[in-house]
Amino acid sequence: MTASTADISALLLAWYDRHARDLPWRARPGDPAPDPYHVWLSEVMLQQTTVAAVKPYFAKFLANWPTVEVLAAAPDEQVMAAWAGLGYYSRARNLVKAARAVADLGGFPTGEAELRKLPGLGDYTAAAVAAIAFGRRAVVVDANVERVVARLFAIGEPLPGARKTIRARADELTPDSRAGDFAQAMMDLGSGICTSRVPKCLLCPLSGACAARAEGEPERYPVKPAKKAKPERVGNAWWIVKDGSVWLVRRPATGMLGGMRALPDDGWTAQRDGVGEPPLAGDWRLCGAVSHVFTHARLTLRVHALVDGESAPPMAGEWWPLDALDTAGLPTLYAKAARLALATG
Repeated sequence: MTASTADISALLLAWYDRHARDLPWRARPGDPAPDPYHVWLSEVMLQQTTVAAVKPYFAKFLANWPTVEVLAAAPDEQVMAAWAGLGYYSRARNLVKAARAVADLGGFPTGEAELRKLPGLGDYTAAAVAAIAFGRRAVVVDANVERVVARLFAIGEPLPGARKTIRARADELTPDSRAGDFAQAMMDLGSGICTSRVPKCLLCPLSGACAARAEGEPERYPVKPAKKAKPERVGNAWWIVKDGSVWLVRRPATGMLGGMRALPDDGWTAQRDGVGEPPLAGDWRLCGAVSHVFTHARLTLRVHALVDGESAPPMAGEWWPLDALDTAGLPTLYAKAARLALATG
């Protein structure tokens, strides 16, 4: 590592020693490494989600499943229900699979290559666990690190093509010791100082070495590709109530919101609109519509309530008490639909 990158690493670690965030899954600088289970769980939860949103979920998971072995023994549906609201539900399915793999192994692997073999652990998560929990030198690059490195070196190539260069530069910066602290320091810097908008350059410990600041336009980096418009999809959900209970179905294990409880719908996907056909004959009333943004599409979901019709829905499912609907673990989209149906009577 050259002198300049060594200086940058030293400056950042010194800043981190004074300003590290207090997070429930993190050890303070100088303290023993945190529990690998806590590191892994938090990193999976934090993907595409904010720290503020994750904290209560993290606490709830540890209260229910205090060790990876306890999580491994949990029924899938309980974990999926506890995950509801965090989104990207494939992560929850992989969480259980990985927990069972770790339990079978007798503990977490300590190296990146072995960690990557666990379900749901990509390059970033494997590197983060190896560095933070086990002190291994690993190059940890999330969106915050990506932004910091792109600005430090004024990397002008647009994403995603720039990621190879960004990773190589991050590798140059990563020290042989304290790699976990360094990774978390980069995350904290990107989260609180080198923000995507209005970066606080006057407070940044690396401002003197930052090429983007020298240019006078740090917000230009990382260079983003032109945004593609998300397709607009339309679907229908069916609110079927009988004797104080609502009919819920279980979505297919794979695909969007896989394995989650939901209202019956008309087969909408990110690739196509729903067919619009109700699941049974009857007098249906339109309650209104809710909208939701997924990674690959925007959905408008129309919610229809059955006023009068056949009593036995034709699809597999279960009657769920309305007064306990908040325990069903409905994903956000269907929780919105349920609230609309309830509000409109």
